[in-house]
Amino acid sequence: MKSLRLLLCALPVVLTGCSTLSSVNWSAAYPWNWFGASTEVTEQGVGHLTAATPMEQEAIASALGGDYRLRSGMKTEKGNIVRYFEALKDDQLALVISGSNSAVSRVEVLDSDIETDSGVKVGTPFSDLYQKAFGNCTSAVADEGVAVECKAEGSQHISYLFTGSWSGPEGLMPSDDALKNWKVSKIIWQQ
Repeated sequence: MKSLRLLLCALPVVLTGCSTLSSVNWSAAYPWNWFGASTEVTEQGVGHLTAATPMEQEAIASALGGDYRLRSGMKTEKGNIVRYFEALKDDQLALVISGSNSAVSRVEVLDSDIETDSGVKVGTPFSDLYQKAFGNCTSAVADEGVAVECKAEGSQHISYLFTGSWSGPEGLMPSDDALKNWKVSKIIWQQ
């Protein structure tokens, strides 16, 4: 029994020292991760990514639990330089994490496996969440073309970016009738 305890204590040390096993995500072996704790968008952030998470690759990878491959970059936004990390899941863009040099301030969720605490996910239709855009939404710019950004009901930090087809002038809000079939293309958490 004593040797079994010693073996259990020494095994992680021995295994982490092996170069062939160094790329294994050991945090997934922790008992609290055995039952598939899923990432969720809440007022505090996205999963363990919060405004307290440093804008460092190691901290972001740790907050994501090692489920994503990260790549980093910089861009200018309103005259300021913004650092960002793209989190890829199976070579598909799943999250865009941006912020200042000190901490995470914005997370864009493109992964349909990540839901808000109220069950909204990428692909949810506009009509499931809103009756009308007035008072809830504003026209937005998106890579996909015409988009509308709407605040999540009762939230200070979560909004949804809806995209769909519309042939009206750019910058003008589509009608509620046109919006009802649009779908969430991004869930945005902003500090």
